[in-house]
Amino acid sequence: MSLQMQLVAITLDCPDPLALAAFYQQAAGLEPHPKSDADFAGLNGEHGLFIGFQRVDDYRAPSWPDQIVPQQLHMCFKVDGDLDEVEARLLELGAGKPDHQPHGDKARVLTDPAGHPFCISLH
Repeated sequence: MSLQMQLVAITLDCPDPLALAAFYQQAAGLEPHPKSDADFAGLNGEHGLFIGFQRVDDYRAPSWPDQIVPQQLHMCFKVDGDLDEVEARLLELGAGKPDHQPHGDKARVLTDPAGHPFCISLH
């Protein structure tokens, strides 16, 4: 008998929950949770998925692609339109782009302002 589980929340460690929530709110069009504060901020996504951001003192950003500080989490986003345009907009919002790009033209690896790597790819 298999378990019936539904993913309802993902929480990322970070130094500034409100700033990281603002980045993902602008990048993905998610709605801010009304009880967000400086220690824990959240966004409400489609189909009930909640993304949380919790303050961690002495936070160390992932050092992807090496594993000196492991990435711990990797989210992937499907996007509409031109990957170059979406990438440029995310960079304007504060994303970073590592030199190592393992997916060729199919997807891009970026990092959020707290250093978590994530991918964007076309639908």
